[in-house]
Amino acid sequence: MSVLAPLSHALAAVLAGAHHVLSAIGPNASWLLAIAALVVLVRLALLPLTVRGVRHAHASARARPQLQSLTKKYTKKNSSGSPSQADVMAMMAERRKINEEHGVPRFAMLAAFAQLPIFLALYHLLSDVSRDTAVGAMSDSLVASLGAATFLGTPLTGHGYLSGDTAHLVITLGLAATAALVSYLSQRLWVLPNMVMADMPETMVRVQELMPVISAAGMLLAGSSVPLALLVYWVISGLWTAGQAAVIHRWFPTPGSPAAERRTLKLQPA
Repeated sequence: MSVLAPLSHALAAVLAGAHHVLSAIGPNASWLLAIAALVVLVRLALLPLTVRGVRHAHASARARPQLQSLTKKYTKKNSSGSPSQADVMAMMAERRKINEEHGVPRFAMLAAFAQLPIFLALYHLLSDVSRDTAVGAMSDSLVASLGAATFLGTPLTGHGYLSGDTAHLVITLGLAATAALVSYLSQRLWVLPNMVMADMPETMVRVQELMPVISAAGMLLAGSSVPLALLVYWVISGLWTAGQAAVIHRWFPTPGSPAAERRTLKLQPA
């Protein structure tokens, strides 16, 4: 059994439950809305991790000037040779103290990594049921019902660009392009301006600037093999991400970022 199986079964129960509630609407609309409900419920469950990530970004930004001064202090002190073990220990102790003063958590990245298994489990769930494989509460009858559902006449379980007729190609490519465009605009308009890159190495800055293009290209490439149901999920999830990023960019920008500078200027009296 896969380590993601418990998560996949939990998500299958959510998807099956949402479809049961919405089944009176009709076979096609009920599955599309069930996928949308799955997106909303999962993203709401992940909201505390998102809030934690925003708080971590703000705390790290506030601590950054002191940490930079600390690094310069010990770099200057040991400019003539390698730092001693005592200096290294002292620097680490001072870093911990600064981080504690500003509320920077020791294991901040755990919040971001905790989301990855959920998204992987979602991918496996939608992929499995699109291949007529029952998963937990998604029984054989529900899998068959999903297999018969369509989006604009194209089966939700169809895979890739070339597994059907011209209409299938147009719908699948259109959904993949929409997901790619939403991802690109979200990162370009709201995520990048909310990052502090002033002290980043030039190579890292270029990588960050390329991320919107890389992400969009990855979605277009993935669209050639994933089921249509997953593309629907990506579009809805991408719209949620874009809205969430816009809210953070507008009202909770990272201190020192271009977004924060623009907000400060807007709030200044005329």
